[in-house]
Amino acid sequence: MKSRIFPLLIAFLVLAGSLIGQTAPSTPSAPQNAPAKTIPPPDAKTQAPAPPENPPNSDSDDSVTTIRARVNEVRVVFTVTDRHGHYIKDLKENDFAVIDDKMPAEMRSFRSETDLPLQVGLLVDASNSVRDRFKFEQEAAIEFLNAIIRPHYDKAFVVGFDSTPEVTQDFTDDTGNLSAGVRMLRPGGGTALYDALYFACRDKLLKQEQTGPVRRAIILLTDGEDNLSHVTREEAIEMAERAEVIVYTISTNISGMKGKGDKVLERIAEATGGRAFFPFQMRDVSDAFLSIQEELRSQYAVAYKPANFVADGRYRTIEILAQDRNLKVRTRKGYYAPKQ
Repeated sequence: MKSRIFPLLIAFLVLAGSLIGQTAPSTPSAPQNAPAKTIPPPDAKTQAPAPPENPPNSDSDDSVTTIRARVNEVRVVFTVTDRHGHYIKDLKENDFAVIDDKMPAEMRSFRSETDLPLQVGLLVDASNSVRDRFKFEQEAAIEFLNAIIRPHYDKAFVVGFDSTPEVTQDFTDDTGNLSAGVRMLRPGGGTALYDALYFACRDKLLKQEQTGPVRRAIILLTDGEDNLSHVTREEAIEMAERAEVIVYTISTNISGMKGKGDKVLERIAEATGGRAFFPFQMRDVSDAFLSIQEELRSQYAVAYKPANFVADGRYRTIEILAQDRNLKVRTRKGYYAPKQ
């Protein structure tokens, strides 16, 4: 009996093994000559794994794709004065037309901006060329900052420059610290004006955090004579335009005649929508600061959609035209479109 059962058991086991081999999934073996896979080390700058190139669609991804949407809208701040230089503050949207890159643009919003938070940079020429009335200009600048900066709302910083820019007080709303920063300035050395303006726009204002609309301005006290900069005047202006900064210039030239440096200051102010002041007497410096203070509280803001916008990084011109030809509108001359 046992002799019959044993062969039958062997046959059953062979048949079962055959069936299992047919149904089990086969695993392809790697070619013998294929190189072994290695795991790249993590990037030294970031340990987070890179996201997949084509992430799957899911509800959690919707918010990410939403914030990536581009809005082709331009925001511009401008001032309006009459023939006598008095600010006009009660105009409406219908009183203006916007021309972007020589084509009419569609206005999206318009309002009088008298209360936007300020981000102000005070740039003071501390070279030997301004030594004569340096102390008076320091006190006039301190008086201006005390009047314009509101605690918990506005912020300012102070930069002195000769051959290099030096931040003597970083962004703060503390007027006491700002005053101390101005008093720390000491005249001496050459003049790298364009480098200082470039630095203030790129490294300070462009990098300053903002949670909503702000008004960015630079007050530049100098004679306009540059002899040490690494960047050109036009490069400094371009950086101011990219940072959307209005530059107000106050000349320290006391000769009574406009010189070459004064023409430089006019060019910088005009290109960025600011004003150039030439206080040939010391008491006029305080008046210049008062005029800047009044202008910063007497502006309009418009948001518009260009007619033929292309995100190509190209420079585009801006014109804001008042319906009343007796009024003068002052704003920046243009902007650089974002580049995709």
